Amino acid sequence: MKKLMLFAAVAVFGLSNVNAQDDHEHGPVHEGKWLIEINTGSWTTGSTAFSLTSQDGNTMWSAGAEGGYFVIDNLAIKAGLGYQDFGDGDFSAFAYKIGAKYYIADKFPVGVDYTGVNYKDADENPSYVGVEGGYAWFITPKVSIEPKLRYNISMNSDFYDDAFQALIGFAIHL
Repeated sequence: MKKLMLFAAVAVFGLSNVNAQDDHEHGPVHEGKWLIEINTGSWTTGSTAFSLTSQDGNTMWSAGAEGGYFVIDNLAIKAGLGYQDFGDGDFSAFAYKIGAKYYIADKFPVGVDYTGVNYKDADENPSYVGVEGGYAWFITPKVSIEPKLRYNISMNSDFYDDAFQALIGFAIHL
């Protein structure tokens, strides 16, 4: 009976060790995984994030999300969509984003992307190249909170300025 218990304990330990290695090899930022990201942000740069601002009785808001696929370990190709309402009913915008995000040591995301904005009935529309870096705090094996700093470089500086942002992202890793 003692040999059977010892054998069972060794088998359980061995199988749990194999599963732990399997989880590490196929962690949340590895090839073949998906990423769904929702960020807080500013509506000033063509947002694919959530924001709410009120100024002089005018309430402006934006809503959006981003998704990505890990093509190799730690590197996700991403796309995002967003909508902005500038509070007066006649002025709104649609934003789109495409880019890449790389996780250094599985915990430090850095990214680069292109963001375009289409303002309703506008003659000129802005676009930005953004670079960002932050920290991924995994509160569960599949959910992370990602505070980050972002710099948006305006592609048409005659009408729109560069912008610096401090953001908080929430990511689900599938």
